[in-house]
Amino acid sequence: MIKIRELTKRYGKKNVVENVSLTIQPGTITSFIGPNGAGKSTLLSMVSRLLDADTGEVLLDQNNVKKWKADAFAKRVSILKQSNFMNVRLTVRELVSFGRYPYSKGRLSEIDEKYVNQALDYMNLREIQDQYIDELSGGQKQRAFIAMVIAQDTDYILLDEPLNNLDMKHSVQIMKILRKLVDELGKTVVIVLHDINFASVYSDRIVALKDGKLVKNGPTSEIINSASLREIYDMDIPVQVQNGCRICVYFNSHA
Repeated sequence: MIKIRELTKRYGKKNVVENVSLTIQPGTITSFIGPNGAGKSTLLSMVSRLLDADTGEVLLDQNNVKKWKADAFAKRVSILKQSNFMNVRLTVRELVSFGRYPYSKGRLSEIDEKYVNQALDYMNLREIQDQYIDELSGGQKQRAFIAMVIAQDTDYILLDEPLNNLDMKHSVQIMKILRKLVDELGKTVVIVLHDINFASVYSDRIVALKDGKLVKNGPTSEIINSASLREIYDMDIPVQVQNGCRICVYFNSHA
């Protein structure tokens, strides 16, 4: 279980994340939502150890994440950042194989190869596994990076806006895959999302941030309603139920 206790991150005099406490429920998809500059990516970066908090702590299995050895932590928690720059020319398969590094140290065993193959299949990348990453479309690249995270085979998968650069079809595909990872393999997924409808349809729980503060935290059904959304986004957003899903109709709403 991941527990976040009174986390604060400052840049200069500004609190980007302010005194946030919450527990990530295992075996769920938890989506971080909120306006631009709400602190969602910063919070995720502190949970994944990419950023140090100024005050507060993150606990994984009751131990402060800072005290975990890098390899042990990488076998439990994987992170996909918003921007992934690569100086090296790699094929899709080579990139996905990097997910096995905490186990293989670069010498892939049969078990490592099995996880790489599974991840390629999960993301429908087997046909292009020998193509170079720099030759792929934005959507294919994003799927390759997600496959790398899947190959890492961690209990916790943290994704910072993974639907960037993706069209509707691939966005739906990726959210369905994340849902499968939770429902079939018991993973715990934490995801920063801009599109509240993807958060509504695929998440079990929603954490809403605004101006660095936690404003809402609970089951999706409790958060996706007009009153809560007004508090989060300062907009009147009608919510309609379609096929059992709560859909936010914000395209024509009045601020």
